[in-house]
Amino acid sequence: MHFRLLPSLLIILIGLAPAANAGDVPPAPEAATTAASVGRSLAELNSSPIQDNSFLVEEAYNQEDGVIQHISFFQRLSTGDWAFTQTEEWPLHSLKNQLSLTLVATHADDFTGSGWGDTYINYRYQLVGSGDTRLAIAPRLSLLLPTGNPVYGRGMGGPGLQINLPVSFQLNKYIVTHWNAGATWVPNAQDPLHQTAGSLGTNLGQSFVWLASNRFNALVETVWSSNPQVVAPGRTTPQYNMYISPGIRWAHNFNNGLQIVPGVGVPVGVGPSSGQLGMIFYLSFEHGFRPAHSRQ
Repeated sequence: MHFRLLPSLLIILIGLAPAANAGDVPPAPEAATTAASVGRSLAELNSSPIQDNSFLVEEAYNQEDGVIQHISFFQRLSTGDWAFTQTEEWPLHSLKNQLSLTLVATHADDFTGSGWGDTYINYRYQLVGSGDTRLAIAPRLSLLLPTGNPVYGRGMGGPGLQINLPVSFQLNKYIVTHWNAGATWVPNAQDPLHQTAGSLGTNLGQSFVWLASNRFNALVETVWSSNPQVVAPGRTTPQYNMYISPGIRWAHNFNNGLQIVPGVGVPVGVGPSSGQLGMIFYLSFEHGFRPAHSRQ
């Protein structure tokens, strides 16, 4: 999951699409791969389609009990801006509840040097479904800690809250879609001159994932964001971004239940971001850390 650095929270267009019986579609990948991490054989793991986080879009699947995930993400744009995030996802004794921590390093080309950005503590609740169902919904609430220095463009300058509503829907055996809508509120955001104002940003987007094989996916993500920037005491001006990002990811499965998923993407700016081009490098490690409790 990747929070605020680039447009990464997305729009819901599914509406009230009914959830299908799990038997109507093959098991969605998240449940298959996380189950493998707590004891499935390598053959079983290889026979299950992979499921992981999209690069810019949050998928609506919590970690199963007994399974943790380490996610590294790097994105650089042709503007010279870059961001690196490290996210650790932990289940809280069941599929229903998940806690995660996101650390950020960033560089804005308008400023000198690079360093730590803001930190996010995230809680996500599996409201509907799971990786085994056609429809899954998992709202998230995040606490933003102002560990980045706004003088160098590395943070918001004040604590805040972020909400996001990921929805995942499997269209058929080969196509899975993910939809998000979210907002970030910082009541006392700062600019490099330490001027403060309230900031309310919104983020929208969507991804299609093609399950080309059990261990190879192709995906296309579309993301849009409005990130207000402080320009004077009590005043902000909107900053809009929009990207379309094709990418691929693939899985390496091991006998001990470890799954490694590398991926690459190419975000292309459109609309307000026209002319920008970037590269995404993604790496996920998922494995069991103790015997799972009985599922609830």
